[in-house]
Amino acid sequence: MKLWLRLERTRRLFGGQCKRFCIRNVLKAWFGGEATDDMIWEVCHLCEQEGWNELPLPSLYPRKHRELLRAIVAVRTGISFWKINLRALDSAYSQAFPHSTPINVNKKKRKNGTNHTIKQ
Repeated sequence: MKLWLRLERTRRLFGGQCKRFCIRNVLKAWFGGEATDDMIWEVCHLCEQEGWNELPLPSLYPRKHRELLRAIVAVRTGISFWKINLRALDSAYSQAFPHSTPINVNKKKRKNGTNHTIKQ
């Protein structure tokens, strides 16, 4: 949950400083000199986003941010990107932004052997 809240605080900080809210600037703000071009490239490559592109609001478009946080954790800890627990990230998002767009709005659940779309 702390990562989600830190990402939102960073977005607000950049808005007040008239700085672009992009992956490159987030990593530079969070890690300073440790955020080398190689680290930035690796994070961008893992989350399949470009470093200079403006990021949307975390509370409105959470999937891009979930992939970003997943990539940051993978690069910083050395854990495989695919082994990062998505349920934990989704749960933390729901706690950090309780009244925001749900991450898994398009997912389907099985009920009585048939698929039904969940509407929230």
